[in-house]
Amino acid sequence: MKLSTRTRYGMRLLIDLAIHYGGGPLSLRGISERQDISLHYLHHIVAPLVSGNIVSTSRGNKGGVTLSRPPDKIRLSEIVKLLEGAVSSVDCVIDPGTCSRSDRCITRDVWRELDETIHTVLGSITLQQLVERQMHKAGSTYNI
Repeated sequence: MKLSTRTRYGMRLLIDLAIHYGGGPLSLRGISERQDISLHYLHHIVAPLVSGNIVSTSRGNKGGVTLSRPPDKIRLSEIVKLLEGAVSSVDCVIDPGTCSRSDRCITRDVWRELDETIHTVLGSITLQQLVERQMHKAGSTYNI
């Protein structure tokens, strides 16, 4: 399984917002510059995050993007599902009808266990934990 660029960039956007949480809306242009992601691409990433109640947007001079909830209330599993859709190592785990051998395939059981492990890990990590990891990794001089 490989996550898309949309999800990887979406995580960078959200970590940036989480680091600045409570400081008011951030401009997408500023995020674009800090994260080296095209502004056009960020607009496409924000749309599903707004509809999924992860971020909210506001217009005007002081407008921008903010997290809709505190970073410790947003789990990676929720973000990945919004940006990727259903995530699975193989199609037959989600839809057994894609393979005529699904009901008797022993490796399908292994792929299902793999998917459950991935979902468990993603569900156990919050944006706040990623901020803490980022700050630890970058040291106290980190400036995003």
